[in-house]
Amino acid sequence: MSSLLTFSSDIFLVAFFLYCFGFIFYIITVAGAKFSNRDPKAHIRRWGRISFVVSLLGFISHLTFFITRWIGGGHIPTSNMYEFMTFLAMAVMFAFIVVYAIYRKPLIGVFTLPLVVFIVAYASVFPQEVQPLIPALNSYWLKIHVTTAALGEAFFGVGFALSLMYLLRTVDFKETGASARRSQRWIELVMFVGIVLIGFLVSVFAFRAAGYEATFTQETVSISDAGVESSKVEDVTYTTPPIFKPYNSQVTSMDSFLGMKDGLFETPHWMQGVDAARKLNTIVWAIIAGLILYGLIRLVIRKPIAAVIHPLTRAIDPDDLDEISYRAIAIGYPIFTLGALVFAMIWAYEAWSRFWGWDPKEVWALITWLYYTAFLHLRLSRGWHGSKSAWLGVIGFIVVMFTLVGVNLVLVGLHSYAGVD
Repeated sequence: MSSLLTFSSDIFLVAFFLYCFGFIFYIITVAGAKFSNRDPKAHIRRWGRISFVVSLLGFISHLTFFITRWIGGGHIPTSNMYEFMTFLAMAVMFAFIVVYAIYRKPLIGVFTLPLVVFIVAYASVFPQEVQPLIPALNSYWLKIHVTTAALGEAFFGVGFALSLMYLLRTVDFKETGASARRSQRWIELVMFVGIVLIGFLVSVFAFRAAGYEATFTQETVSISDAGVESSKVEDVTYTTPPIFKPYNSQVTSMDSFLGMKDGLFETPHWMQGVDAARKLNTIVWAIIAGLILYGLIRLVIRKPIAAVIHPLTRAIDPDDLDEISYRAIAIGYPIFTLGALVFAMIWAYEAWSRFWGWDPKEVWALITWLYYTAFLHLRLSRGWHGSKSAWLGVIGFIVVMFTLVGVNLVLVGLHSYAGVD
């Protein structure tokens, strides 16, 4: 089985590079049409076909990874954060293929493929070893609940990409009025968040490549419902310099970095999520790296990033973007409803003998569902089309990502095992 798992890891790397090449080819498809000496439509048709084939090969490689890891690991690979995020990336790619097959708009790939690449890269931050299932996860309802919930979120992700495309297409960067400048600042803020996410990957992998390590001894004190106090001492290892060290901890060993001999700040005690201190520290480094990267990009292009991307979107009808974004979210909504709520409650009853327990992840899944319910209501009953609908699509996926990642940073619950890294 070890050889099968090795093959699984190798084919996953192939999928990652194929996604990267697919994204590059989609850029050539859209941007190269302006500089083509031949018919621009012929250029788009030819390169669009190449881009889609390469992306499809990436998806097939990704699916091969999923199947071989399932066989080699003995259970469906969705039981920890690494496996879930890799499945989410595959689901986003599947949603993209479905939407692209219907509308045949190459620009969709320009914005969706980077999302897939980022999720795959983010997954690689977590431990990649196959872990045994805890009893609560050893159920076929795990397969049904997790896969359908992730597939619904994947269509929300495609809707997010298309909503972002709409905003980039419709915001006028030549206008100087108060309303126009406000729209320009908000869309640039979204671009900045994207750069911070890239900064996250840069900081994590740069320090990992350098072999940085710092270890702390942390004492955790807890009081039971009966009033009995207990304590636990454990080691916490950092792979990035500790701007925020664990709460109530002492440094054991630390590699040299800018003269640091201890963490600069202590993580607040109310951050009770699994490995909350390390995750907070990683987020701070992501923001620092993002600020530096954003500053360098602005120094080179000398204008807002959104203003540079805007001309690439002129070839597509904004009404098409608005409609495709809505359709993607409309497809994802019933799938997410079944996976994240209905099937999740059945699994919860089987695992813990109750349908609902106000676990933090359950609550945020409900918040996500209510949000997209409001989105569809405002879209269908109140006529919220265009920029209003697009902003809702962008914010909605931020809610999704907080449900997947942010909850594990701040809170502890029955789903916290998914956040171990």
